[in-house]
Amino acid sequence: MNGASREALAAARERLDALTDSTSVDAAALADELAAVTALLDREGGLRRVLTDPAQHAEAKAQLVQRLIGGQVSGPAADLVSGMARARWSQPRDLVDALEELANIADLTAAEKQGNLDEVEDELFRFGRIVSSNTQLRAALTDRAAGAQAKTELLHRLLGGRAKPATERLVVRLVTAPRGRSLEAGLESLSKLAAERRDRLVAIVTSAVPLSDPQKRRLGEALAKLYGRRMHLNLEVDPEVIGGIRVQVGDEVINGSVADRLDEAARRMAS
Repeated sequence: MNGASREALAAARERLDALTDSTSVDAAALADELAAVTALLDREGGLRRVLTDPAQHAEAKAQLVQRLIGGQVSGPAADLVSGMARARWSQPRDLVDALEELANIADLTAAEKQGNLDEVEDELFRFGRIVSSNTQLRAALTDRAAGAQAKTELLHRLLGGRAKPATERLVVRLVTAPRGRSLEAGLESLSKLAAERRDRLVAIVTSAVPLSDPQKRRLGEALAKLYGRRMHLNLEVDPEVIGGIRVQVGDEVINGSVADRLDEAARRMAS
């Protein structure tokens, strides 16, 4: 997002945080409502353009939102969307993207309140790896000829009782409404949102053998100091990484042995 849209999204996220801080607001239910509004605006291009038209008066757009969804969703959801309609957006799609992001954040907030955010983060990562390694499963989940209901039922069989409710809701929404993204890109975006919720970066760590707890702790601490942010480690084992480790943080890839990388981190911190 650019300029006005970025500012509008930041303001909407602040309002969402204020809403979900209240014990009277069910974050998971709010996520479902925001997802429903996302689907509506994704379908209705004309409505999307009206709500983001800078020539339209902000209050008139907010009132239109209240007339359309006020009786269909809760007061907090309607107020949040109305506030977003008052904002300026660089392009119509940005409003829909922002609503989808808020829905996902609300679900992650629900997991955080239940003390499950770390597990949801890990489950999203593991599910992404399963999909990337299973071509038949990926084909079934991305088949445009398959209906949303069939995909939902498949995911319920795969995840039901094995993953946290928030993980299941997030994955079902992504698979049934990809909105032009690849499944991998969507899962990566969800993982980043989950990490951000903890104000952490995500490091994908691939090692030849499982790391011990002290190694994981030392690596996490070293990376956190290097990047100036708390770090969440997603761990993978690949025997082809002979005698070493591969760490990816965003677009940056670090290769080398555990000891070498930690020693280098220590030297950089000392300087």
